Parts: sequence; structure tokens; C-alpha cells
Amino acid sequence: QVQLVESGGGLVQAGASLRLSCAASGRTSAIYFLGWFRQAPGKEREFVATINWKTAISYYADSVKGRFTISREWAKNLAYLQMDSLKPEDTAVYSCAVRTDYSGTLNSPQSYNYWGQGTQVTVSS
Repeated sequence: QVQLVESGGGLVQAGASLRLSCAASGRTSAIYFLGWFRQAPGKEREFVATINWKTAISYYADSVKGRFTISREWAKNLAYLQMDSLKPEDTAVYSCAVRTDYSGTLNSPQSYNYWGQGTQVTVSS
């Protein structure tokens, strides 16, 4: 199993930046991709970004491309989501998740089998 703990959420004004962290523990050698997802009230969970744990190749949702950056410190089992130029529509609970196999698409929540508890990000206008 892999355990994930997010931190770094908060309340900021539009245009500000935040950095979320995700600490992984347990069977981290099994991590294939680590992704960030978000869910706003009344909406479905949405893909934000994902990173190949070994190669650091990353992919982004169009809505955050150019504003958000996903990264990881492989040796420390840490991942980050740097969020710049935040907008009110970025308000959501952000969760990190990992997939340990090769099935499914990278942007589908169903492809990820371990999840953190989530951290709230609120962007005021």
C-alpha cells in the first residue's frame, strides 16, 4: 500500500500563488505516476496534472497549463503542485493520488488506486 498526505492549501486572492505538497510513504517503489486532482462543490473530480515518478515526464489539463507546475523529489518521496496566477475557478479540494499499474488513462481518477485526504484551496476574487 501507499499512503499519501497533502499539505499547503489555504485562502488566497486571485493572482496569487500556492504550493501544495504530497508526502508518500509505504510501498513507494511501486509508484508509476503521481497525479493531482481537484473537486469543486457540486462538480465531478477533475484531472489537474500527473508526473511519471521515475522520469518526471509530466502532463497537464488544458485549464492549468502554463500556470501550474507539477514536480517531485524522488529520493524524498515528495511531490509538489506549484500553482501560479490562481483564479477563483481554481477553488476546490485538491488531492494527490498514485497509480501503481499501467492500465487506464493518465487523466482518469479511476486509474489511480491510492489517494490522499485532500487539501482545500480557496481563491477569492
